[in-house]
Amino acid sequence: MKPKPLTRGERVIAFIHKYCVVPEGKLVGKPVELIDFQRQFILDVYDNPAGTTEGILSIARKNGKSALIACILLAHLVGPEARLNSQIVSGARSRDQAALVFKLASKMVLLNPALKKLVRIVPSGKTLIGLTMNVEFRALAADGHTAHGLSPVLAILDELGQVRGEQDDFVEAIETASGAYDDALRLIISTQAPTDADMLSIKIDDARRSNDPKIVAHVYEAPEKCEVLDAKAHRAANPALGAFRSQVELDAAAQKASRMPSFENGFRNLYLNQRVNRFSPFISPSIWGATGGEAEEEAFLKGRVFGGLDLAETTDLAAFVLGAEWQEIWHYRAWFWKPADTLKDHAKRDRRPYDKWADMGLIETPPGVAIDYAYVGHKMASICRPYNVLGIGYDRHRFKTLEAQFQKIGVELPFQPFGQGFVSMAPAMDVTEIDFLNAKVRHGNNPVLTMCAANAVVKRDEAGNRKLDKSKSTGRIDGMVGLVMARGTAALATQEDTVDEWIRSLAS
Repeated sequence: MKPKPLTRGERVIAFIHKYCVVPEGKLVGKPVELIDFQRQFILDVYDNPAGTTEGILSIARKNGKSALIACILLAHLVGPEARLNSQIVSGARSRDQAALVFKLASKMVLLNPALKKLVRIVPSGKTLIGLTMNVEFRALAADGHTAHGLSPVLAILDELGQVRGEQDDFVEAIETASGAYDDALRLIISTQAPTDADMLSIKIDDARRSNDPKIVAHVYEAPEKCEVLDAKAHRAANPALGAFRSQVELDAAAQKASRMPSFENGFRNLYLNQRVNRFSPFISPSIWGATGGEAEEEAFLKGRVFGGLDLAETTDLAAFVLGAEWQEIWHYRAWFWKPADTLKDHAKRDRRPYDKWADMGLIETPPGVAIDYAYVGHKMASICRPYNVLGIGYDRHRFKTLEAQFQKIGVELPFQPFGQGFVSMAPAMDVTEIDFLNAKVRHGNNPVLTMCAANAVVKRDEAGNRKLDKSKSTGRIDGMVGLVMARGTAALATQEDTVDEWIRSLAS
């Protein structure tokens, strides 16, 4: 009986088993033996009746992502997927990451005499040439060369989870470079991104919602609320566990995360493949989400109202936050300004949809390349006019220019200087955190303010005092700084009221 011909995916697997060898480690030189999750991903991608345009494999670290990429690209370079005069690219965020895939593939070639005859290695350009079909592979880095001018039949995006936000010029260049082929294939192999708003998360969620038959998505992740020591959660995110993924190293990392809360977020993202920011924000996403009720107008009309102003740079985001305490709940509203002429460029720079938020009215965009403080002054006066604002905390930095504009327009607001060091910020952060932990906050889930909260990283001094640290934050935090200053200004006013009452009681 004539044997059944191999499918496309089976030919790729057969090539890898026959020609690819383990490039390094204790099994170096041994034939690669794909395990179940790797074989299934290849079969689903290459044997898809609809024809796969994008394949996504998301797993935790140390599960052989880069080695699998090297095997697949060799199958396209000199194996069953090789096409005459075609191009293959792999893209990574850094030169080191891009070089890793090139080095692994090169080692595989050098360790196999048959492949060594078929592949020319060009170390200077991180390039491999498949001699049988004149196929060229190039490893590209976002901080080096771009994909412009290429037409790859296969594009592999390594660690796309490192891209912050929904847009990236480098990735866009690679994705749009395959126009010469109707059946070009794009593979994404990566650990998950930290947030739902990041590019990889958006792609995974779209694949799940759309059920597009041309997109294959295999995501190995631990359940959202699992314990860090949960062995089942470890296996869910680490399909190579027990094969080439070290159980000992994973257990040690889990124990460390359980003892030290500062390591937990990193463990959940890298080892459990969960969408968790490795740098713990001041207010955790779960608590922020639980306090996202709408701020009520009645609170601002009847309650104690305080503000916080963070001017930042004149060419960037400025934030003004009002907080109103009413019926033991703090209600917050935020206003943002950003120069119109830098809006789109900064949207790409920060990978945040500033332009879309401006269209939604969430960011006001005064004309020019710098924020006009006269414009901000008029707007703040208009915002505060209906309310009895008792105090507005401000950073002395750059305030004199705004103060001059208020004098010109004849508006007086109860501004109070608020230091940005540990002495002033630490007690303000303490009372803010207590409000959030006790669910006594309503912030309305303003997307711009939510971005600031997610980016707000804490810095501590030797005594344990805290402040928000812009230098360590992954993006703009101006709105959160304004919120903390508003709450801190209210706390200072309350202390002064208490002292005044005590003095009056002594006098009587």
